Amino acid sequence: MLPEDRLIQIIQRFEFLEAQLNAGAAADQIARISREYAELKPVVEQIVRWRAARDGLAEAQAMLADPEMRELAEDELSRLHKDLPALEQDLRVALLPKDAADARPAILEIRPGTGGDEAALFAGDLLSMYRRYAESQGWSFQLLDLTESELGGVKEATARIEGEGVFARLKYESGVHRVQRVPETESGGRIHTSAATVAVLPEAEDVDIDIPAGDIRIDTMRASGAGGQHVNTTDSAVRITHLPTGIVVTSSEKSQHQNRANAMAVLRARLYDMERQRADAERAADRKSQVGSGDRSERIRTYNFPQGRMTDHRINLTLYALDRVMQGDLTEILDALISHDQAARLAAEA
Repeated sequence: MLPEDRLIQIIQRFEFLEAQLNAGAAADQIARISREYAELKPVVEQIVRWRAARDGLAEAQAMLADPEMRELAEDELSRLHKDLPALEQDLRVALLPKDAADARPAILEIRPGTGGDEAALFAGDLLSMYRRYAESQGWSFQLLDLTESELGGVKEATARIEGEGVFARLKYESGVHRVQRVPETESGGRIHTSAATVAVLPEAEDVDIDIPAGDIRIDTMRASGAGGQHVNTTDSAVRITHLPTGIVVTSSEKSQHQNRANAMAVLRARLYDMERQRADAERAADRKSQVGSGDRSERIRTYNFPQGRMTDHRINLTLYALDRVMQGDLTEILDALISHDQAARLAAEA
């Protein structure tokens, strides 16, 4: 049974927020109220749909006693018996606890793993894949830092992605991505296996992470040439070292001021992610059932080019549409991962 008390509380809270907005809430409260209102609105709409179907079922059952209405009631009962379970399932999903970071922009980090030059080339392919997916969703994709290999691959890339539901969808991409293909550098035509590591971090706000000035060292530098090429070659590149943890972040756009802001944003995201990982570790039993918070060293996906196959090992999903995937069509994969995660969390609450 669905928790009726909780449904009532959600609707009452939604109506309270709506009244505050209509009455003209204080300027410093508008953003918070609007955000909570927007989060509750789809849940309330789902409650209304489920209640309408439940009430309609009771009305149709009552109509069975009327001979003139019996045929109409039977048709309505048939439809509602079919629709109600799906509406109830959708409502259960809507009631699942939300990840507080789901609505935030994401910091995407890509690095080659094993495989040398081929791993760097594959890392570049992944960067293009995520850029294309972001464009298809109408999201903003801002490259914060890029170090290229001599062959045009990626030694390290950091990007900021902003838009509706960015982290909620991309958080499942963190982990090791493995590729099997004949490298461009291989003249013998042999299939090689290499890998790249992807990390998707929620962007942290100032209130999430306090970084004392004494905990960081800021260096400005000129981007190097071949083998260390950055977005530009000016002296404005910034490197920030977080002394307590040893984390180093860089940003290489044209403005030194913007680079400092970008690098601090990435540093906050990494520290915030470390805190989230620590909290997840304390809930280890739950963590194993959630594909979005797994070990970053875990091999999550294989891209097999000779067979045109992509396999996600966490949910045993195989698609023979690798060309489409590499062009940024990730919708089917991400939808499946989200559904799997929701099903696991529903089972844990049962």
